[in-house]
Amino acid sequence: MKVLIIEDELKTGRELKTIAEGIDPAIEVLEILPSVEMALDWFKENAPPDLIFSDIQLADGLSFSIFESVDVRAPIIFCTAYDDYALRAFDANGIDYLLKPVDELKLRQSLDKYSRLQSLLSGPGGDYQKKLESMLLQMKQKHKNTLLVHFREKIIPLKTADIAFIHYANGIISVYMKAGQEHYLTHSLDELEGMLDPVQFFRANRQFIINRESVKSIEHYFSRRLIVWLHSKTPENIVISKSRSSEFLQWITM
Repeated sequence: MKVLIIEDELKTGRELKTIAEGIDPAIEVLEILPSVEMALDWFKENAPPDLIFSDIQLADGLSFSIFESVDVRAPIIFCTAYDDYALRAFDANGIDYLLKPVDELKLRQSLDKYSRLQSLLSGPGGDYQKKLESMLLQMKQKHKNTLLVHFREKIIPLKTADIAFIHYANGIISVYMKAGQEHYLTHSLDELEGMLDPVQFFRANRQFIINRESVKSIEHYFSRRLIVWLHSKTPENIVISKSRSSEFLQWITM
């Protein structure tokens, strides 16, 4: 896998290269570019990489200006000391947003996410690049890292990574957090399915959307259906239909 690093702090760039290559020996870091100008020149002369790691605030400007000037189709993992640019990052082919200092665990999780995206896109049903572009477009338009809950006079931000599952019953959408809190949303389950990262969340049935990190075990059920047990207690059993069992098992093993 060919990787490009855009980072104006040379020490940080070298550390990122060392960690990435240590996680996956198949990674080949093509270059560490310290500026917007050098990155623009590099893209004019070289074939695109498979993946990009990019800081945001470089010495001569924001890295977003690179991706606005050049047709960059590779996924980008942004690594930055600031959390102010998260939404804009996902408008620039961003698939993850890491706050510095970036350690091995954070980087491994991001590379795992990239690998799951690759697995999802490499299956049957069309050209890989077209599917990648389609998924990145969907992520730009819909993928949310935070959902807003309105409660009395307050607006409460919920990080989607902290959601265990979402449940629908009697016209009410309940969001259950990993820490045990329960919140209520006015969105429909269909709308939420479109907002959430399809690599991280699965629409199990008409009642549930579940986070892959919450899955504890899976059991075979009657008529070739599946029951999914989560680490959190659920209001009712989560049953995957026969027609969706294969899709679910493929998703959970990505």
